[in-house]
Amino acid sequence: MVHFGEDGIHEECGVFGIYAPGMEVAHLAYLGIFALQHRGQEGCGLAVWDGESINYHKKLGLVNDVFNEDIIESLHGSLAIGHARYSTKQSNTELNTQPMVANYYRGEFALATNGSIINAAELGTELAKTGSLFQTTTDTEVMCNLLARYAENSLDVALRKAMDELEGSYSLVAINDGKLFAARDPYGNRPLCIGKLGEEGYVVASESCAFDTIGASFVRDVEPGEVIVIDDAGVHSVAKKLVDHASHCIFEYVYIARPDSTIDGVNVNQSRRRMGAILAREVGDLDVDIVIPVPDSGTSAAIGFAEESGKTFTQGILKNRYTTRTFIQPTQAIRERMVNLKLSPIREEIAGKKVAVVDDSIVRGTTSKRLVALLRERGAAEVHMLITCPPVLWPCYYGIDTAERKNLIAANMTEEEICEYINADSLHYISLDGLYEAVGKDKNDYCVACLNGEYCLGQPTCKK
Repeated sequence: MVHFGEDGIHEECGVFGIYAPGMEVAHLAYLGIFALQHRGQEGCGLAVWDGESINYHKKLGLVNDVFNEDIIESLHGSLAIGHARYSTKQSNTELNTQPMVANYYRGEFALATNGSIINAAELGTELAKTGSLFQTTTDTEVMCNLLARYAENSLDVALRKAMDELEGSYSLVAINDGKLFAARDPYGNRPLCIGKLGEEGYVVASESCAFDTIGASFVRDVEPGEVIVIDDAGVHSVAKKLVDHASHCIFEYVYIARPDSTIDGVNVNQSRRRMGAILAREVGDLDVDIVIPVPDSGTSAAIGFAEESGKTFTQGILKNRYTTRTFIQPTQAIRERMVNLKLSPIREEIAGKKVAVVDDSIVRGTTSKRLVALLRERGAAEVHMLITCPPVLWPCYYGIDTAERKNLIAANMTEEEICEYINADSLHYISLDGLYEAVGKDKNDYCVACLNGEYCLGQPTCKK
């Protein structure tokens, strides 16, 4: 019997695929997952098709630590997929790194995924009863076994059949028999887009920022429920599983994605600037001297807030570029220690001033509490926290490790209590309607389950 744990399997990762006939693509694929490093800092890997077989390299660690020139040069071929991963607690083992490479009836395939299959436990148990073997705790391996179940079919047909059984949030890339495959869940919860490289090459990635890194141009987003095949005949849309509306993750715009990415037609940087401007209008006249961002995800919003409010913007906090994101750290104790290392207020910019601090979100409250303390230690006269995401009230089951509800500060405290806990002079959140306005498009096209508890994609079957 396969045990997936009471907490389910939740990941937020980056996937990358490249098809470029006549080119050695390993180095480009390396650059692609490097550009997606912000989506996962626990482990990474590449799988490359050399015309006969799939060769791969994957390990725990950052992209620049896992790969060197010798390793990259050993991975020959014009077709590759890559993955940058972060995991939830207790799943950070090398076995869980991706891409996963499997042998089945029709040969070899490699698979890399982003998201969370909420019925993974149920499917895993069913597959185990019919003989499937599991070596990892990832839902990616469940997907591999599910694809192998339909081995008599080509991989695109197997993907279509598997999608009928998969519930939850995912985007994926795969290689098999000289072809690149890509697919996105029917709600489009996890991002995925297609780029053009040269005359004959194509790229697929979680974010468009990866295209800029390798000199590719954006073509379009993979549509919700769409299965893509890329081969010597170009890009083919071979299937589309339709639902009544999309459900894009709104947290991509708030925090996850890079500002230079455009996701489902909305530029992340511009949406964050609008968040800041809208928040300024909602807050009204705030008696502060300067506006400073929590770098980097708060920077665009802070600029928007300063422009709209007429307040002075300054870089009042220095970010250590050689640390990982505190949101992703596996334990609370490590998160607390990392704050001091990651963020350093600049005394000369803030001493004696009333400071408005713009941040993307408050999840557990620990980082905000320590940040306010650091600002006061550096001489800030007042500290006002401005948050460009409404209170996070519910856990995410679709790929983001936002903790259990008992650990979400907004689910257990009022805004006034949070303000007192973090020792701020005031605390202001953007409204949900304000956030919808900032990201644009129809509000029904966004998943905001972590904000309102409405789980449009369902909840894990293993949850009590």
